[in-house]
Amino acid sequence: MNQRLPVSGAQGDLLRLVATGRAESRADLARLSGLAASSVSLRVEELISLGLLGEEGSGTSRGGRRPRRLRLSPSAGVLAVADLGAHHARLGLLDLSGAPLVIEERPCEIARGPEATLDLLSDAFDELLAVHVPDDVPLRGVGTGIPGPVDPATSRVVTPSRMPGWNGFPVAEHLGLRYDLPILVENDANLMAAGEARHWPGCDNLMVLKAGTGIGCGVIVNGHLHRGRGAAGDISHVRVRSDSSVLCACGHPDCLEAYASGAALMSALADSGITVARPADIVSLVDDAIPEATSLVRGAGRRIGEVLTVLVNFFNPDVIAVGGSLSAAEPLITSIRAAVYERCLPLATRDLEIAPARAGRDAALLGAGALLLEAALV
Repeated sequence: MNQRLPVSGAQGDLLRLVATGRAESRADLARLSGLAASSVSLRVEELISLGLLGEEGSGTSRGGRRPRRLRLSPSAGVLAVADLGAHHARLGLLDLSGAPLVIEERPCEIARGPEATLDLLSDAFDELLAVHVPDDVPLRGVGTGIPGPVDPATSRVVTPSRMPGWNGFPVAEHLGLRYDLPILVENDANLMAAGEARHWPGCDNLMVLKAGTGIGCGVIVNGHLHRGRGAAGDISHVRVRSDSSVLCACGHPDCLEAYASGAALMSALADSGITVARPADIVSLVDDAIPEATSLVRGAGRRIGEVLTVLVNFFNPDVIAVGGSLSAAEPLITSIRAAVYERCLPLATRDLEIAPARAGRDAALLGAGALLLEAALV
């Protein structure tokens, strides 16, 4: 069952506060929303009658009588989200709070083109819903991460690398043919950043690097995802210094992606007679102390760090979190740290933390759930 959330405005704001865990009682809602207690109670009763909220037990006391605890109703709905990669799709069903109900990974060749890929995605969503969600629990929204630039105004993919047939494709419109619901289409690194941000309490400014087949970066400014016009954080096509010259898939020479992405490292290893099927296999080679792999990963980390140096001096983030399949290679993060700390101003690095991402493999799915709930409550 597909059904849009029947709330917006003040009701939607209150539901969002409960869904994100910021409020667990009517008193919390009144304090955080600025609404009168009577207005909050009226709207909460409406949300309960709509089957979106429940009230039970006792919440945390702030002095005096313990309030009854608000929670999302189990029948409030689910969100279907995906993180598309070059050769796989990670799929999930989340409740409206963003908690995963089921997560699966399936083979998916993005080079087959947008229609085939998105139809496979939709079929997979329908299968998961049929198996894991009762018939009376509605689907409230659909979201997917794309491993390429996405125009936030049109939800179209713009000049992606290694994605033949995707340029200009209307992803949201195509998914909308199957689902008459809020549709979220976002760059995968941006989704990863949105999911990762929740795992760094007290840090409002983050750069979240995704090092996998390609290279991406999501930017969190004052606690919110910064998209710009769609290219914010796209470090993959920053030109790097090199004694040689390598042509990038974008047509320009010496882009960071042409030297430091998983695809570039796989190609370099192949030239050395070492064949790997995916970037994660490079990590295994590094763990086995294969010198060619370790040297390439260190070089990639150094180049990424040199690009990040400019951004750290400019943006001065609290955290650089490194995720993606290559992030498990310890020399990568070590080399990034060395380059950044060597070249940045002491004031920029004094409190800077450069560390592995904390949200794990499901960061993009969690980010998609958070952003999709915002879209569903507009």
